[in-house]
Amino acid sequence: MKAVFERLSPRQRSYAAAAGIALISLGAGYGLSMLGGGSDGGDAAADAGCEEVLYWYDPMVPDQRFDEPGKSPFMDMQLVPKCAGGDAQAGEGVSIDSGMVQNFGIRTAEAEYGVLEPETTVTGTLAYNGSEVAIVQPRAGGYVQRTYGHAPQDLIARGAPVVDLLVPEWGGAQQEFLAVAATGDAALTSAARQRLRLLGMPEGVISSVARSGRPQSTITVTAPQSGAITSLGVRPGMTVMAGQSLAEISGYSPIWLEAAVPEALAGSARVGQPVSVTLTAFPGERFAGRIIAILPSAQEASRTITVRAAMPNPGLRLKPGMFAQVTIAPERREALLIPSEAVIRTGERTLVMITQESGGYRPVEVRIGREAGGRTEVLAGLAAGEEVVTSGQFLLDSEASLAGIDVRPIDDAPTAAGEEGAQAQADADEPRTYRATGTIERITSRSITLRHGPVEALEWPAMTMGFATEGPAQVRGFQRGDRVTFTFVQASTGPRIVSIRKTGQ
Repeated sequence: MKAVFERLSPRQRSYAAAAGIALISLGAGYGLSMLGGGSDGGDAAADAGCEEVLYWYDPMVPDQRFDEPGKSPFMDMQLVPKCAGGDAQAGEGVSIDSGMVQNFGIRTAEAEYGVLEPETTVTGTLAYNGSEVAIVQPRAGGYVQRTYGHAPQDLIARGAPVVDLLVPEWGGAQQEFLAVAATGDAALTSAARQRLRLLGMPEGVISSVARSGRPQSTITVTAPQSGAITSLGVRPGMTVMAGQSLAEISGYSPIWLEAAVPEALAGSARVGQPVSVTLTAFPGERFAGRIIAILPSAQEASRTITVRAAMPNPGLRLKPGMFAQVTIAPERREALLIPSEAVIRTGERTLVMITQESGGYRPVEVRIGREAGGRTEVLAGLAAGEEVVTSGQFLLDSEASLAGIDVRPIDDAPTAAGEEGAQAQADADEPRTYRATGTIERITSRSITLRHGPVEALEWPAMTMGFATEGPAQVRGFQRGDRVTFTFVQASTGPRIVSIRKTGQ
């Protein structure tokens, strides 16, 4: 071999050396690749926690498969191994090795009955009480002699003078009345008095003329209620006509609160619900009120529903126009609850992963309701006592999709697990009864308006409100002004009287 190499020319010797080096490099590389391939496959399978890895995938894109582990090109996460034998489900669910359960951090929680009280916080403004508005009008035309210095937005008490009017036509009629009264003819005197009433003369003025024997052509128009003068249309020297509006007086005790509730939350507000109010004018204080009306139309620009509440206003501290933060507390009711993190929203339906008694996990479809405090209300598709997956459920859902496992429909949900859940549901369906005392303000065929005291169980302050009745027979024998003791329930349409009786009976 050496003799052959020496007979070669220098150029041929260089070519031969290069070829030898190339062959040696190829052989070493092949050997290393064979050794490395076997150890890498074993290490990857060992790291994955299973004997054999079929492929690697991203749980967020389960249809894309990879031959080697590494970082997902789609998400900032490591690829997940698909172990051999993973398609063998226990029953109809996804089977996960116990070691993998711990590695993936799979946690579960039990679906159980509880009270969900989501609070709705919205903004609102205080306003005048629209049910306590008085229009000041003269009963006869005349001339303004005095206005007592009032101005718009002034506070005025009931019975306070607003304007003095001179009514010329009253003078002649009063003179005739006095002349007829002097004759002693009772029939003619009664007819003359009736004529004064038809001219719009108050009974007090007629009696004063009869006692004094002198005509009284000037009348003082007074405020029919206490409140703020929201409109004033009279000035000294004016000529006014009968029925002309001289002033408008609006009350604000109790004061109204008008809150803008988004359409999506409008279902959480009902007539009779208590509200808690904070005002920037009184930091650190909370004021209580109660919803008295939900206006029938929505605001097109903001897509909100206006909810009106009444609030006590002792000392008139609360002023119309003040800005408020309003918290609406919903009606208390028990519901089947699960942790909100267990819910999988696909866009078309809502799923949760449950554990099966025979082992493994299975996706089920549910219909959910309200959500608050990290818990979600389940309306259908799940039973009390079933275990739902709260961590790692997306990975299990991907495994179920790859394995072609059917989702359990809502209608196939089992009944409540145990008598405790069934009893809780029955208790939730039965409305709670509340007791209070009050005074009847108004009675109709289907409702009764009561000025009642505080109801501590509902955090209601003392106020006047309407209650639905079961019909005319329930309030037969009652009249305005009666002091009564009554019980009521909070129905979906508002408070409804269950029983009522007069105090002392």
